[in-house]
Amino acid sequence: MVKQLSTKRLVKSLGGVLVLLATLSMEAVASGFPEPFPQSELETSTGIQSGGHLVLFSPVREVNDEIRSETMARLPVSGEGRMYLLNRDASREEARDYYQRLLQARNASVLFECSGVSCGRSVIWANRIFGQAVLNGRDSQQDYLVAGSLAEDGTRWLTLVYTVTRGNLREYVWVEHFSLGDGAVVPGFDTVSDRIFGPLIVPYEGGFTYKFEWEATDRRNLRERAAEEGAVVVLVGFSSLGAEESLDDSLERARGATESLSEVLARIGIPGEQQKILVVGPFIPMENPDRQGDRVEVTVISR
Repeated sequence: MVKQLSTKRLVKSLGGVLVLLATLSMEAVASGFPEPFPQSELETSTGIQSGGHLVLFSPVREVNDEIRSETMARLPVSGEGRMYLLNRDASREEARDYYQRLLQARNASVLFECSGVSCGRSVIWANRIFGQAVLNGRDSQQDYLVAGSLAEDGTRWLTLVYTVTRGNLREYVWVEHFSLGDGAVVPGFDTVSDRIFGPLIVPYEGGFTYKFEWEATDRRNLRERAAEEGAVVVLVGFSSLGAEESLDDSLERARGATESLSEVLARIGIPGEQQKILVVGPFIPMENPDRQGDRVEVTVISR
Protein backbone atom coordinates (compact mmCIF):
# COMPACT_ATOMS: atom_id res chain seq x y z
CA MET A 1 0.00 0.00 0.00
CA VAL A 2 2.82 2.43 0.89
CA LYS A 3 4.54 1.70 -2.43
CA GLN A 4 1.33 2.40 -4.42
CA LEU A 5 0.76 5.72 -2.68
CA SER A 6 4.37 6.82 -3.22
CA THR A 7 4.09 5.90 -6.91
CA LYS A 8 1.07 8.17 -7.35
CA ARG A 9 2.82 11.07 -5.61
CA LEU A 10 5.89 10.60 -7.79
CA VAL A 11 3.88 10.48 -11.01
CA LYS A 12 2.04 13.69 -10.06
CA SER A 13 5.16 15.56 -9.00
CA LEU A 14 6.95 14.70 -12.23
CA GLY A 15 4.00 15.66 -14.39
CA GLY A 16 3.58 12.19 -15.83
CA VAL A 17 7.25 11.20 -16.35
CA LEU A 18 7.23 7.52 -15.40
CA VAL A 19 10.55 7.19 -13.63
CA LEU A 20 9.44 4.67 -11.06
CA LEU A 21 7.50 2.56 -13.54
CA ALA A 22 10.64 2.15 -15.61
CA THR A 23 12.26 0.28 -12.69
CA LEU A 24 9.49 -2.33 -12.52
CA SER A 25 9.69 -5.67 -14.27
CA MET A 26 8.18 -5.97 -17.74
CA GLU A 27 5.56 -8.40 -16.50
CA ALA A 28 4.34 -6.18 -13.66
CA VAL A 29 4.24 -3.14 -15.93
CA ALA A 30 2.38 -4.90 -18.71
CA SER A 31 -0.23 -6.45 -16.44
CA GLY A 32 -0.94 -3.52 -14.12
CA PHE A 33 -3.72 -1.09 -15.00
CA PRO A 34 -2.18 2.16 -16.33
CA GLU A 35 -1.70 4.84 -13.69
CA PRO A 36 -4.34 7.55 -14.25
CA PHE A 37 -3.55 10.95 -15.69
CA PRO A 38 -2.74 12.99 -12.55
CA GLN A 39 -5.19 15.81 -13.29
CA SER A 40 -8.23 13.56 -13.52
CA GLU A 41 -10.79 11.89 -11.27
CA LEU A 42 -12.17 8.40 -11.60
CA GLU A 43 -15.84 8.51 -12.60
CA THR A 44 -16.63 4.83 -13.08
CA SER A 45 -15.01 1.44 -13.58
CA THR A 46 -16.32 -1.82 -14.94
CA GLY A 47 -14.95 -5.33 -15.25
CA ILE A 48 -14.46 -6.71 -18.76
CA GLN A 49 -14.78 -10.49 -19.01
CA SER A 50 -15.76 -11.61 -22.48
CA GLY A 51 -15.22 -14.33 -25.01
CA GLY A 52 -15.85 -11.85 -27.82
CA HIS A 53 -14.98 -8.30 -26.76
CA LEU A 54 -15.11 -5.91 -29.72
CA VAL A 55 -11.87 -4.04 -30.43
CA LEU A 56 -11.42 -1.75 -33.45
CA PHE A 57 -8.16 -1.29 -35.34
CA SER A 58 -9.53 1.18 -37.90
CA PRO A 59 -12.09 4.04 -38.01
CA VAL A 60 -15.69 3.22 -37.19
CA ARG A 61 -18.86 3.86 -39.15
CA GLU A 62 -22.45 2.68 -38.98
CA VAL A 63 -24.36 1.25 -41.94
CA ASN A 64 -27.97 0.08 -41.57
CA ASP A 65 -27.55 0.03 -37.79
CA GLU A 66 -24.48 -2.22 -38.06
CA ILE A 67 -21.00 -1.30 -36.92
CA ARG A 68 -18.52 -1.28 -39.78
CA SER A 69 -14.76 -1.03 -39.53
CA GLU A 70 -12.15 -2.21 -41.99
CA THR A 71 -10.21 -4.02 -39.28
CA MET A 72 -11.84 -5.16 -36.06
CA ALA A 73 -11.89 -8.26 -33.90
CA ARG A 74 -13.96 -9.91 -31.19
CA LEU A 75 -11.47 -11.20 -28.66
CA PRO A 76 -11.46 -13.34 -25.51
CA VAL A 77 -10.33 -10.90 -22.83
CA SER A 78 -10.15 -10.36 -19.08
CA GLY A 79 -9.61 -6.93 -17.60
CA GLU A 80 -11.20 -3.61 -16.75
CA GLY A 81 -12.47 -0.34 -18.21
CA ARG A 82 -12.23 3.00 -16.38
CA MET A 83 -13.60 6.45 -17.17
CA TYR A 84 -11.94 9.62 -15.90
CA LEU A 85 -13.13 13.22 -15.84
CA LEU A 86 -10.36 15.75 -16.45
CA ASN A 87 -9.89 18.72 -14.15
CA ARG A 88 -10.97 22.02 -15.71
CA ASP A 89 -7.37 23.30 -15.77
CA ALA A 90 -6.18 20.23 -17.72
CA SER A 91 -6.57 19.45 -21.40
CA ARG A 92 -7.45 16.36 -23.38
CA GLU A 93 -4.22 16.74 -25.36
CA GLU A 94 -2.18 16.57 -22.15
CA ALA A 95 -3.99 13.41 -21.09
CA ARG A 96 -3.45 11.82 -24.51
CA ASP A 97 0.27 12.64 -24.43
CA TYR A 98 0.52 11.25 -20.91
CA TYR A 99 -0.86 7.86 -21.91
CA GLN A 100 1.31 7.77 -25.02
CA ARG A 101 4.41 8.29 -22.87
CA LEU A 102 3.19 5.67 -20.40
CA LEU A 103 2.69 3.09 -23.13
CA GLN A 104 6.07 3.89 -24.61
CA ALA A 105 7.64 3.29 -21.18
CA ARG A 106 5.95 -0.12 -21.14
CA ASN A 107 7.46 -1.00 -24.53
CA ALA A 108 3.93 -1.24 -25.92
CA SER A 109 3.38 -1.15 -29.67
CA VAL A 110 0.66 1.15 -30.97
CA LEU A 111 -1.47 -0.96 -33.30
CA PHE A 112 -3.82 1.81 -34.43
CA GLU A 113 -4.57 5.44 -33.61
CA CYS A 114 -6.76 8.16 -35.02
CA SER A 115 -7.76 11.74 -34.24
CA GLY A 116 -10.78 13.95 -34.87
CA VAL A 117 -13.34 13.20 -37.55
CA SER A 118 -11.05 10.56 -39.08
CA CYS A 119 -12.00 8.25 -36.17
CA GLY A 120 -15.67 8.29 -37.16
CA ARG A 121 -18.63 9.56 -35.15
CA SER A 122 -18.14 9.98 -31.43
CA VAL A 123 -21.67 8.79 -30.70
CA ILE A 124 -20.83 5.38 -32.17
CA TRP A 125 -17.66 5.04 -30.10
CA ALA A 126 -19.56 6.08 -26.96
CA ASN A 127 -22.72 4.01 -27.30
CA ARG A 128 -21.93 1.11 -29.61
CA ILE A 129 -18.25 0.41 -28.88
CA PHE A 130 -17.69 1.38 -25.24
CA GLY A 131 -21.26 1.42 -23.92
CA GLN A 132 -20.64 4.72 -22.11
CA ALA A 133 -23.13 7.39 -23.23
CA VAL A 134 -21.31 10.16 -21.39
CA LEU A 135 -18.42 9.80 -23.86
CA ASN A 136 -20.60 11.13 -26.69
CA GLY A 137 -18.83 14.36 -27.67
CA ARG A 138 -17.55 16.38 -30.57
CA ASP A 139 -16.38 14.39 -33.59
CA SER A 140 -13.59 16.91 -34.21
CA GLN A 141 -12.32 16.64 -30.63
CA GLN A 142 -11.66 12.96 -30.01
CA ASP A 143 -8.68 10.62 -30.09
CA TYR A 144 -8.37 6.84 -29.97
CA LEU A 145 -5.48 4.43 -29.78
CA VAL A 146 -4.99 0.74 -29.11
CA ALA A 147 -1.61 -0.66 -28.09
CA GLY A 148 -0.27 -4.13 -27.34
CA SER A 149 2.33 -5.20 -24.79
CA LEU A 150 3.89 -8.55 -23.89
CA ALA A 151 4.57 -9.77 -20.36
CA GLU A 152 7.55 -11.96 -19.50
CA ASP A 153 5.28 -14.98 -19.03
CA GLY A 154 4.03 -14.60 -22.61
CA THR A 155 0.66 -13.06 -21.71
CA ARG A 156 -0.45 -10.47 -24.23
CA TRP A 157 -2.13 -7.25 -23.05
CA LEU A 158 -4.10 -4.63 -24.93
CA THR A 159 -4.63 -1.05 -23.77
CA LEU A 160 -7.28 1.21 -25.36
CA VAL A 161 -7.36 4.96 -24.71
CA TYR A 162 -10.17 7.22 -25.93
CA THR A 163 -10.35 10.94 -25.14
CA VAL A 164 -13.20 13.29 -26.02
CA THR A 165 -14.53 16.79 -25.42
CA ARG A 166 -18.28 17.01 -24.79
CA GLY A 167 -20.53 19.86 -25.90
CA ASN A 168 -20.36 21.37 -22.39
CA LEU A 169 -16.53 21.45 -22.77
CA ARG A 170 -15.96 18.84 -20.07
CA GLU A 171 -13.31 16.35 -21.17
CA TYR A 172 -13.16 12.61 -20.49
CA VAL A 173 -10.74 9.72 -20.87
CA TRP A 174 -11.84 6.11 -21.26
CA VAL A 175 -9.18 3.43 -20.70
CA GLU A 176 -9.54 -0.30 -21.24
CA HIS A 177 -6.77 -2.68 -20.19
CA PHE A 178 -7.10 -6.44 -20.51
CA SER A 179 -5.21 -9.65 -21.11
CA LEU A 180 -5.90 -11.72 -24.20
CA GLY A 181 -7.10 -15.30 -24.07
CA ASP A 182 -5.22 -18.12 -25.75
CA GLY A 183 -5.54 -18.11 -29.51
CA ALA A 184 -6.82 -14.53 -29.78
CA VAL A 185 -5.90 -13.14 -33.19
CA VAL A 186 -4.97 -9.45 -33.02
CA PRO A 187 -4.11 -7.57 -36.22
CA GLY A 188 -0.46 -6.55 -36.08
CA PHE A 189 0.15 -8.21 -32.72
CA ASP A 190 0.20 -11.94 -33.35
CA THR A 191 3.13 -14.32 -33.47
CA VAL A 192 3.58 -17.15 -35.91
CA SER A 193 3.39 -19.61 -33.01
CA ASP A 194 -0.32 -18.93 -32.39
CA ARG A 195 -1.95 -22.16 -33.57
CA ILE A 196 -5.37 -21.75 -31.97
CA PHE A 197 -7.99 -19.28 -33.17
CA GLY A 198 -11.08 -19.00 -31.02
CA PRO A 199 -13.29 -20.08 -29.60
CA LEU A 200 -15.76 -18.10 -31.67
CA ILE A 201 -19.03 -18.08 -29.72
CA VAL A 202 -22.07 -18.55 -31.98
CA PRO A 203 -25.40 -18.42 -30.08
CA TYR A 204 -28.35 -20.20 -31.68
CA GLU A 205 -32.12 -20.35 -31.45
CA GLY A 206 -34.56 -22.97 -32.65
CA GLY A 207 -35.29 -26.69 -32.64
CA PHE A 208 -35.89 -28.30 -36.03
CA THR A 209 -34.37 -25.29 -37.79
CA TYR A 210 -31.76 -23.03 -36.26
CA LYS A 211 -30.92 -19.33 -36.37
CA PHE A 212 -27.32 -18.33 -35.61
CA GLU A 213 -26.13 -14.97 -34.28
CA TRP A 214 -22.73 -14.02 -35.64
CA GLU A 215 -21.13 -11.16 -37.53
CA ALA A 216 -19.95 -11.17 -41.13
CA THR A 217 -16.49 -10.28 -39.82
CA ASP A 218 -16.46 -13.42 -37.69
CA ARG A 219 -17.33 -15.57 -40.70
CA ARG A 220 -14.63 -13.94 -42.79
CA ASN A 221 -11.96 -14.37 -40.09
CA LEU A 222 -12.98 -17.99 -39.58
CA ARG A 223 -12.83 -18.73 -43.30
CA GLU A 224 -9.39 -17.10 -43.59
CA ARG A 225 -7.94 -19.09 -40.68
CA ALA A 226 -9.49 -22.31 -41.89
CA ALA A 227 -7.89 -21.77 -45.32
CA GLU A 228 -4.42 -22.39 -43.84
CA GLU A 229 -2.94 -25.70 -44.93
CA GLY A 230 -3.72 -28.49 -42.47
CA ALA A 231 -6.10 -26.42 -40.35
CA VAL A 232 -8.85 -28.28 -38.46
CA VAL A 233 -12.13 -26.61 -37.50
CA VAL A 234 -13.64 -27.91 -34.26
CA LEU A 235 -17.33 -27.29 -33.48
CA VAL A 236 -18.45 -27.87 -29.88
CA GLY A 237 -22.21 -27.79 -29.31
CA PHE A 238 -23.62 -26.59 -25.97
CA SER A 239 -27.19 -26.32 -24.74
CA SER A 240 -29.03 -25.20 -21.63
CA LEU A 241 -31.26 -27.59 -19.73
CA GLY A 242 -34.81 -26.32 -19.42
CA ALA A 243 -36.83 -26.85 -16.24
CA GLU A 244 -39.19 -29.29 -18.00
CA GLU A 245 -36.69 -30.59 -20.54
CA SER A 246 -35.12 -34.02 -20.58
CA LEU A 247 -31.37 -34.47 -20.88
CA ASP A 248 -31.81 -36.32 -24.18
CA ASP A 249 -33.84 -33.44 -25.64
CA SER A 250 -31.21 -30.91 -24.58
CA LEU A 251 -28.43 -33.00 -26.13
CA GLU A 252 -30.42 -33.47 -29.32
CA ARG A 253 -30.93 -29.71 -29.63
CA ALA A 254 -27.18 -29.13 -29.25
CA ARG A 255 -26.45 -31.86 -31.81
CA GLY A 256 -28.91 -30.46 -34.32
CA ALA A 257 -27.54 -26.92 -34.00
CA THR A 258 -23.92 -28.06 -34.30
CA GLU A 259 -24.62 -30.15 -37.40
CA SER A 260 -26.64 -27.29 -38.90
CA LEU A 261 -23.76 -24.85 -38.36
CA SER A 262 -21.41 -27.42 -39.88
CA GLU A 263 -23.51 -27.31 -43.03
CA VAL A 264 -23.34 -23.50 -43.01
CA LEU A 265 -19.54 -23.66 -42.79
CA ALA A 266 -19.46 -26.07 -45.72
CA ARG A 267 -21.45 -23.57 -47.79
CA ILE A 268 -18.97 -20.76 -47.07
CA GLY A 269 -16.00 -22.87 -48.11
CA ILE A 270 -15.01 -24.98 -45.09
CA PRO A 271 -15.64 -28.60 -46.18
CA GLY A 272 -17.03 -31.21 -43.83
CA GLU A 273 -13.88 -33.35 -43.97
CA GLN A 274 -11.97 -30.43 -42.43
CA GLN A 275 -14.37 -30.25 -39.48
CA LYS A 276 -14.66 -32.14 -36.22
CA ILE A 277 -17.90 -32.09 -34.20
CA LEU A 278 -18.23 -32.57 -30.45
CA VAL A 279 -21.61 -32.39 -28.69
CA VAL A 280 -21.42 -31.38 -25.02
CA GLY A 281 -24.96 -30.17 -24.34
CA PRO A 282 -25.43 -29.04 -20.71
CA PHE A 283 -22.68 -31.30 -19.28
CA ILE A 284 -19.88 -28.71 -18.92
CA PRO A 285 -21.04 -25.43 -17.27
CA MET A 286 -18.89 -22.34 -17.81
CA GLU A 287 -18.39 -19.47 -15.35
CA ASN A 288 -17.78 -16.94 -18.13
CA PRO A 289 -21.12 -15.12 -18.71
CA ASP A 290 -20.43 -14.97 -22.44
CA ARG A 291 -20.16 -18.77 -22.60
CA GLN A 292 -23.62 -19.70 -21.34
CA GLY A 293 -26.76 -21.22 -22.82
CA ASP A 294 -27.45 -22.48 -26.35
CA ARG A 295 -24.35 -21.92 -28.46
CA VAL A 296 -21.75 -23.52 -30.69
CA GLU A 297 -18.10 -22.72 -29.99
CA VAL A 298 -15.91 -22.83 -33.08
CA THR A 299 -12.12 -23.16 -32.86
CA VAL A 300 -9.54 -23.39 -35.65
CA ILE A 301 -6.37 -25.36 -34.89
CA SER A 302 -3.51 -24.83 -37.31
CA ARG A 303 -1.04 -27.55 -38.14
